[in-house]
Amino acid sequence: MKVLHFYKTYHPDSHGGVEQFIFQLAHGSSQRGIAVEVLSLTTNADDETARFDNHITHRVRQTFEISSTGVSLRAFSKFSALAQRADIIHLHFPWPFADVVHFATKASRPVVLTYHSDIIRQRLLLKFYGPLMRRFLKSVDRIVATSPNYLRTSETLTGLRGKTEVIPIGLDRSTYPDHDASHCTKWPDLIGKRFFLFVGVLRYYKGLHILLDALRGTDYSVVVAGAGPIEAELRQHAIDLKLTDIHFVGALTDGEKVALFNLCYAAVFPSHLRSEAFGITLLEAAMYGRPLISSEVGTGTSYVNIHGETGLIIPPSDPGALREAMRFLLENPELAAQMGDRAKQRYEKYFRASQMVDRYLELYDQLLYERSAPT
Repeated sequence: MKVLHFYKTYHPDSHGGVEQFIFQLAHGSSQRGIAVEVLSLTTNADDETARFDNHITHRVRQTFEISSTGVSLRAFSKFSALAQRADIIHLHFPWPFADVVHFATKASRPVVLTYHSDIIRQRLLLKFYGPLMRRFLKSVDRIVATSPNYLRTSETLTGLRGKTEVIPIGLDRSTYPDHDASHCTKWPDLIGKRFFLFVGVLRYYKGLHILLDALRGTDYSVVVAGAGPIEAELRQHAIDLKLTDIHFVGALTDGEKVALFNLCYAAVFPSHLRSEAFGITLLEAAMYGRPLISSEVGTGTSYVNIHGETGLIIPPSDPGALREAMRFLLENPELAAQMGDRAKQRYEKYFRASQMVDRYLELYDQLLYERSAPT
């Protein structure tokens, strides 16, 4: 079987949540003998085809970007050629340009669409894009939501539940480096300290301004790992609040990230908008047995984190509630450790990559059978 993934960006250009999901699925599928190729856009290189990990990647030059939607004129011919030799096309929503390419190239292969998030911020654009979006969603063979929470609360998916199923995102811990204590020497002031850890791209919906506000007047130690468009704004906000134990450590290597997950006391994930559809770094923290703090936004974050079991869930955009949750974990270390243990157990039960890959391969097989069965 040959599977083609198409998304706006992929490794090595970027390392966001969708890219990590595609990698985990591509890696696991390739281990099962599936021929996986990933087509993405790039602003960092000319067109190229290369082997990444155990699968093939194709990058085409991005022509321009509008409202965070990358567009590449070269993608039409490249996608058409790759689609013709694929058995399954796997697309990822939202990315309006993929809708256009899908219709323009008239690909005849079965199409699986992983629905990562509603369109939240670009409401004006959605008024114009809406008709194309609805036609596109109806045209694909199967839609996959990443959590039952998101399927239940998404207005866009309401009329599409008959063709939608839930397959949670999974992670393969063996794809992460082993913990290397030498990485810890990079942060000598953190070793032995009980600190909370945030890992992720610094974007508007991550709720980091809420986290900073929660720290006002406390001596809680927090590490913010990642880079992004609002980093300068957040650093200035921390200065304005006179926070003395906040550490912005920038983008990390995988080894450094693993070191911080092993060092930290708990993971904090204050995303306050539905743009945070799942929270892969929240799942990573669970994989490393850390208690979790997250906000209730009606998405997969409250499928990964179960209140009172694997951590604490607070109302969104509430610095006081976040401060109280941090205080509770600090004052109850035995309970915090138990929550971390249960978070790891929940990862093992529901979120291993092998489970995710099994279900996607079953879906691929089902679609191919349906296409080949006589009518």
